[in-house]
Amino acid sequence: MSPGLHGGPDPASLAAIDPRKPSMSAYELAQLNVGVVNAPLDSPVMADFVANLDRINALAEGSPGFVWRLQTEEGDATALRPMGDDVLVNMSVWRDVESLNKYVYGSAHVEIMRRRKEWFQRLKDAYVVLWWVPKGQRPTVQEAVAKLELLREAGPTEAAFTFRHAFPPPDAPRADAAQEFGDECPAT
Repeated sequence: MSPGLHGGPDPASLAAIDPRKPSMSAYELAQLNVGVVNAPLDSPVMADFVANLDRINALAEGSPGFVWRLQTEEGDATALRPMGDDVLVNMSVWRDVESLNKYVYGSAHVEIMRRRKEWFQRLKDAYVVLWWVPKGQRPTVQEAVAKLELLREAGPTEAAFTFRHAFPPPDAPRADAAQEFGDECPAT
């Protein structure tokens, strides 16, 4: 499948999905992405990344389909280091795959993503995982890390998947195959 705009999904793969229809699912999409930083956050190497955090987080929070993101009471997600001091985690919940995909690949977020290699080490293993949670449930960091480990071990499954091999919510009518959205990252 060829990637669409900004390395995201092939637009033809989204043709069967009508984003104007509200989701009637009893599930929401959780996502975790991780990155091993090239330097401490207070270093000059990371200055542009840090300078853009508030803007990009506000963009996410104002995006259609955004539900929640992991952060401290002060609003700082970078202070949370459950996978080690040099690993940043980003975890959020969205209405559906399409909403998250539009934010990731179709907004100013993609400009920052293209610069990922300036700030983060290239990882050989999967660093983004998606999974469904019951509507209103907020995933724990431990659950998210377990989903990432599952994806790394088993590949995309209904329990832990990627944009490229996305699965519908558990209460969706069953199809024979996973949806194909593409997850070609413009930063790689």
